[in-house]
Amino acid sequence: MLSWPEEIPSADDRLPKWRHPGSNLCLDLHGDPLDARLVVFSDGNHHMALEETLALFHQREPEVQRIFYMTTPPGPGLQLLRHGGLRIGNLILSVRPHVFISPPAVLDKLVQEGYMQRHVPFMRNQGSVLLIKKGNPKNITGVADLNREDVRLFLSNPATETVSYQGYVSTLTGVAARENIQLPLLTADPPGARICYGERIHHREAPQAISDGRADVAVVYYHLGLRYTRIFPELFTIIPLGGDIDRPRPWPENVISVSHVGLIGDGGEWGNGLLDFLASEAVSEIYRRHGLLRA
Repeated sequence: MLSWPEEIPSADDRLPKWRHPGSNLCLDLHGDPLDARLVVFSDGNHHMALEETLALFHQREPEVQRIFYMTTPPGPGLQLLRHGGLRIGNLILSVRPHVFISPPAVLDKLVQEGYMQRHVPFMRNQGSVLLIKKGNPKNITGVADLNREDVRLFLSNPATETVSYQGYVSTLTGVAARENIQLPLLTADPPGARICYGERIHHREAPQAISDGRADVAVVYYHLGLRYTRIFPELFTIIPLGGDIDRPRPWPENVISVSHVGLIGDGGEWGNGLLDFLASEAVSEIYRRHGLLRA
């Protein structure tokens, strides 16, 4: 993977950077920020449902004209909001959100800092699954196989995607305890070569690592695994950690996480309208089809 240098003349070095030279980060920047009348910053793992939701909102409210939204981990959105700009590779992005969707602990910070007055529950996931190659060439059947020397695990980055990393590790540790086994690869210091960590956006990097042959299995949210098997059915399948592929019933040890939503400031012209729309049954149905449920 080539590590390209920056190529930004007259860049403001005071702006925070969010950059991984080998990744196409622009996949999670949607639309034209210059003339958007509604701007949404969101955690990225439910990007597929948010895309459909915002498309329906635009269809019902054509006067909004243009929507720009980000589906990155929370960190870049927080940096952009706090500093007024963000250097993304050779792009400098300066845009202020009207609506912010993220885990409640993240939005609590925005309330404390005065950017947001309050936030409300939005959606919850249905735990995690193991993502593997279609055909299961390593014959992986569950968490116990992570102890095999020939099995490499992908995990989100503990520094840049703390919430997902902690949830995934807690799930693996809990399921292992349920099965009366330990997973020493999760506590090795330094981490062993059998763990492949993501860099910035695990919802893109996890399937890529498996496709590239750098990992044999990844722990991902159920709805992400569902998405990969739908858009790349010839490449991936999933191993449930409770229930089955079509009807997940996550074991108690399988961590469930929740997203909340709130307005930045007064939400601008369209923020309140979107907030009302996000509470509708139409949006619940969209998220349900993508493997998430109303919180």
